Amino acid sequence: MIHGKNHIGFTLSAQGKEYTSSISPIDGHALEGKFHLATDTEVEKAIALATKAFKTYQNISGEKRALFLEAIADGIEQLGDTLIRRTIEETALPEGRIKGEMGRTTGQLRMFARLIKEGSWVEAIIDTALPNRKPLPRPDIRKVLKPVGLVVVFTASNFPLAFSTAGGDTASALASGCPVIVKAHESHLGTNQLIADAIIKAAKQTHMPDGVFSSLTGKGHQPGQKLLGHPSVKSVAFTGSFTGGKALMDIAAKRDEPIPVFAEMGSVNPVLLCQDKLKSEPGQLAKILANSITLGCGQFCTKPGLLLAVESPELEKFSEELATAIQAYPATTMLNQGIWKNYSVKRNESLSVKGVNAIEPPVTNDTNQPLGHPVIAMVNGLDFLKNPKLQEEVFGPFSLIIRCQNMQELSEVAKSLKGQLAASVMGTENDLPAYKNVITELQQKVGRLIFNAAPTGVEVGHAMQHGGPFPSSSDSRFTSVGTSAVKRFVRPVAFQDMPELLLPEELKNANPLKILRQVNGEITRDRI
Repeated sequence: MIHGKNHIGFTLSAQGKEYTSSISPIDGHALEGKFHLATDTEVEKAIALATKAFKTYQNISGEKRALFLEAIADGIEQLGDTLIRRTIEETALPEGRIKGEMGRTTGQLRMFARLIKEGSWVEAIIDTALPNRKPLPRPDIRKVLKPVGLVVVFTASNFPLAFSTAGGDTASALASGCPVIVKAHESHLGTNQLIADAIIKAAKQTHMPDGVFSSLTGKGHQPGQKLLGHPSVKSVAFTGSFTGGKALMDIAAKRDEPIPVFAEMGSVNPVLLCQDKLKSEPGQLAKILANSITLGCGQFCTKPGLLLAVESPELEKFSEELATAIQAYPATTMLNQGIWKNYSVKRNESLSVKGVNAIEPPVTNDTNQPLGHPVIAMVNGLDFLKNPKLQEEVFGPFSLIIRCQNMQELSEVAKSLKGQLAASVMGTENDLPAYKNVITELQQKVGRLIFNAAPTGVEVGHAMQHGGPFPSSSDSRFTSVGTSAVKRFVRPVAFQDMPELLLPEELKNANPLKILRQVNGEITRDRI
């Protein structure tokens, strides 16, 4: 049932007279449900509840918080076809993609549950006292990660489940011990409501405090700006455009108490095409990259937007193969009208730059349906270096081949790149000596370096790094995917000569949680 109300903790609320609707990207009609815009009063109530909830929630054991996350996963699965149908209506994404994303969403919730149930993620470090040390005694110092407080999550347009209401940002914040307020994405309000209902149901079932989760509907900059400016908000997570992420960063920096904004923003994810690989596998390489460029109509943050190579007959052959391979992928409906219009503008701006030539040109769209037509273009390395605009992300099925005169120019192109989420190296063992310096340059620019695979497809695991140097993300030390994402919402606290009674469970002598700890430089589960 679509009720269209805001979730203020455990209470459904519709105080405001203004409302909005989700719009079908396929034909532009308003979908079922009138969603009430959150009033300033409702925003204040959600913040007050979350602030109160934090006092309790931060001290709830990892085992009990894990039950909460597992209950959310169960609730999402129980929504079944109701959730799948609504998400398809709001995004035009195919059923297989939505089912896969649902599995990823529930899987990462359970992954965080396992992490906090085991407990060693808090990085407990203990240096016991050395009263007889000369020339000065050493005090007893113990350090552990503690949750920061209320987290505001801005949901993503291109991942309506995995990076949205119960996605990785919410899951990792809740796992850390922080309450969450979600600002629902305007493109999939029905999907958000169904998921929010499931989260609230799970919170009640597992006896979490009222206010541990809220979801608010807004339009434009509200209620985001009000949330971001509130002194009780301690951290922000965002997935979206560079413009949106940078605006949030600027607002947060100007607060009386600046707070971190963990923003995943634009990325063109360069792919280095090495000579021997181009010579030995041009057709297979073209198929792999054509699939990656068009996957989800190019609406992945890891879509390969730049293909780097030295000019050669093999590169010309590959370019022809890529143009042919792209033709097998028909234009598909993009996520919404705004994204489609932005794609059309950005694509045409790139094609209008001097020296850029389309090898698979855009198809004229005579309808108002937001169809994303795949386009492949080429530019020489010198023209690319002269036009920084060509480094800007074109969000959609567009990719630019950069044809360099020689290895030196290729190295200059790699050196000129801004921060990226990922980069791929397509090469053979024979290629590696000649391309080692270029690969080293790419390593300085990215959060994830990949060998012989497309950058699309981000494994959710313990070792994943999904976050690169600015402007791909706001802080390259952190990831938004995988278990390390939890570290965005905690801070280290040291306890010096603290009585046992006042120590957190993780730091007590007996190690009651049986977690791995570093004690006097040694990793152990033993008691002190």
